[in-house]
Amino acid sequence: MLTLNKTAPFTLDLSDYEPTTDLSRATTLPARWYTDPAFLEAEKRAIFAKTWQPVGRIDMVQRPGDFFTCELVGEKLVVTRGLDGTLRAFYNVCMHRAGPVAVGKGNRKSLQCRYHGWTYALDGALMNAPEFEGVAEWQKSDVCLGQVKCEAWGPFVFVNLDPDAAPLMDLLQPIDDEIARKGFKIDHMRAIERRDYYIDCNWKVYIDNYLEGYHLPIAHPGLFRELDYDQYRVDTFRYYSSQYAPIKPAKAGDVPGRDRRYVRTEAEAEALYYWVFPNWMLNVYPDNLSINIILPIDYRKTLTIFEWYFEEPGTPEGWESMQQAVAFSDEIQMEDIEICVNVQQGLESRAYDKGRFSVLRENGVHHFQLLVHEFLSADLQK
Repeated sequence: MLTLNKTAPFTLDLSDYEPTTDLSRATTLPARWYTDPAFLEAEKRAIFAKTWQPVGRIDMVQRPGDFFTCELVGEKLVVTRGLDGTLRAFYNVCMHRAGPVAVGKGNRKSLQCRYHGWTYALDGALMNAPEFEGVAEWQKSDVCLGQVKCEAWGPFVFVNLDPDAAPLMDLLQPIDDEIARKGFKIDHMRAIERRDYYIDCNWKVYIDNYLEGYHLPIAHPGLFRELDYDQYRVDTFRYYSSQYAPIKPAKAGDVPGRDRRYVRTEAEAEALYYWVFPNWMLNVYPDNLSINIILPIDYRKTLTIFEWYFEEPGTPEGWESMQQAVAFSDEIQMEDIEICVNVQQGLESRAYDKGRFSVLRENGVHHFQLLVHEFLSADLQK
């Protein structure tokens, strides 16, 4: 499991990479950044502990008293819906002797440590410390669970371990505005399916692969038949990018299910595709959406979580269309897994160090790699 080392000094050498915004002159990150375990240790602290991370769904904390536990860079957390209706998150660590105050999920009026029975309100305040009379210079009112920034957006719950982090909407407001302009109602979506994939590669290998369509003609022949590759593009913004990947119009004589899996409709033409730094993607359609969350397990093993959401009541045709999309996504994922595993092995070869970018096709990868360097450098300078 991904754990944050809070005490190890950060002495990583970044000098083998020279960042430049000039894509025509840029090189890729060196192979060492994908194969040295020290880089992941630094990334956990500099990137994953400093960014907004999706950890659950709003329907898991819909009612006052609802809670669920989760984990981020090894930190055990509990997300609660207080009796006052407020959404909060805390470190799942009792302030007495560090036992957990919650397990799994459920609905309670308080949280109780499973070690010595200390009990906390859903706002984190200590309510009861059994047999603690006589302790000098100690007041129950001074004790509270460590709080973590927590916000909801659409059907998702996000947390950020950085107490100085900017609000979530500072990051997502442009995306939220675009979704609203299109008339998509992501707040009405509910989860219908989840699939987990474990891949033997560094998490950055998977992100690199996602952020370009350059490999479509060779690696994804089925998807290549569906998309208008000449119009495929990635637009980059400060901490996110969006992809424009239009579906080809059907040709005369094309038979759905044989020649083409999809035929472009107005709805599909309006689909939105986002990647948000560092590790999650959102695909938005008029009546459904999906999220992909990429989590490092160790420096060469990655968990990718795919979840699909649907707007109720929906239509039979819509449900059928989304089930087809899930099946097609699984097919593409299998192809990407093979690519990413092979790339990881290539990065570990003595023959490879770094490469160059296609100016036409790989601006999204370059954008991501610059952000990785930016966050690691900022942490190094502290």
